[in-house]
Amino acid sequence: MKIGMTLPVMERDLSRNILLDWMQKIDHGPWSSIALGERIVFHNPEFITLLGGVAAATNKTEIIATISVATMHNPVLLAKQIATLDMLSEGRFTLGVGVGGREEDYLAIGADYSKRRWANVGENINTMKSIWAGEHNLHIGPKPYTSGGPQILAGALGPKALEISSTFADGIAGFSFNADINEIKESFDLTKKFFKPNPRLITSFWFAIEPNGRVQLKSHLQTYLAWMGEEIAEMLSDSAGFCGSVSELKDFLEQISNIGASDVLLVPTSKDVKQLKMLEEIIF
Repeated sequence: MKIGMTLPVMERDLSRNILLDWMQKIDHGPWSSIALGERIVFHNPEFITLLGGVAAATNKTEIIATISVATMHNPVLLAKQIATLDMLSEGRFTLGVGVGGREEDYLAIGADYSKRRWANVGENINTMKSIWAGEHNLHIGPKPYTSGGPQILAGALGPKALEISSTFADGIAGFSFNADINEIKESFDLTKKFFKPNPRLITSFWFAIEPNGRVQLKSHLQTYLAWMGEEIAEMLSDSAGFCGSVSELKDFLEQISNIGASDVLLVPTSKDVKQLKMLEEIIF
């Protein structure tokens, strides 16, 4: 099982130096991939711009978009952006797609929230693949580094979403809200029912390391989940994510490996880059 790291893009007061330090330490370390997700109405850096920075600043690790809200964007423009990222990274880019869950993000950029359906994701991906293959009625470059375009992963959960996404994706970019092994196993088992043999099975979860891990995690999630309302964010932050020692995290990762995960993407709840070294010394 491969272990990747997510950039702390949802933390406040980021800078060029902080992000470059994270990128370079991940790229020079034992991590298999570097990931980041999209959000509009929040203080995080813009998604595609930062992915371009990651592609230019790294040389080794896979770059995983977790996830692009495909139904929120024009598929022709998105195809051009993703092909550019694939070219810049020389084939190290993997695209995770989904429908998102925040109406405010759609409204902020003038997107139609009623398009938030997996059937529309499939249509958009088919358009993008036709562009990457040079089959679209307009010539739109650049040509992706990867023949046919990058690997596609679906941020899908339920049976209907998985059934639809199995027609265009190579696996799932899942997320375990409570960092729960049974929740992850159920997701993997359901995916295998719909996808062709040997789909790529990725899970991810928030983490914070003790002794002050829960305080850190709660602080992060109360901000990140504030769109749900203060009371709900407070309640969910009491149990969401992984909170424990590094050795307990190692044990949890072994459990995930044993149920057949292809990859795990760890999601930090602090921008302190020292946690990378701490995890590298014990996990790998």
